[in-house]
Amino acid sequence: MSASALTEPTLVLNKNWLPIRVCTVRRALTLVFKDLARILGPDNYGLHDFTSWQDLKVGQGEPYVQAVSFRIRIPEVIVLHRCERFLKPRVVFSRRNLFRRDKNTCQYCGRRFPTEDLSIDHVTPRSLGGHSSWANCVVACLACNARKGNRSLDAAHMTILRAPREPPPQMAFTIHLGSRKASWDQFVSEAYWNVELAD
Repeated sequence: MSASALTEPTLVLNKNWLPIRVCTVRRALTLVFKDLARILGPDNYGLHDFTSWQDLKVGQGEPYVQAVSFRIRIPEVIVLHRCERFLKPRVVFSRRNLFRRDKNTCQYCGRRFPTEDLSIDHVTPRSLGGHSSWANCVVACLACNARKGNRSLDAAHMTILRAPREPPPQMAFTIHLGSRKASWDQFVSEAYWNVELAD
């Protein structure tokens, strides 16, 4: 298995076994090695520290990381055991996630476009005190964005399809379906995977 295995996704649960984020295999193994988390065994839901996980045999065709003198299975789910408070997952405010939230749909005309034909619009322009945030940014087609310009909605005589807001926490777990692990299903409901992704 190549070093790219270290960039595979691992689901992170808090001490109450609730999903809080997705990290890389590299980060997951580091947390386990530092005794901040345990790896959830895929067969019996037993918790493993680094040593007991290392002792498990790598099955035929099973993904693994090659160390100098041993192979170690890739953890799919880890459980934090030193996290004292519940951390609500937050969706990173980014251009890609804005496109995901608005499903590549212009929030003014309601039409769907390829990514290259869309831009980000500040509902309240920055020149009028608007900020770059979930509550003030929407996806807009190039024509609608040009029509609105640097004006408020009232001044531009335009309406918005729906008020922009921060996406629900479950969107933090939306990743390309090819990276989804079957072992995550009992922790992350099917609804989490039905959020449409923009390419």
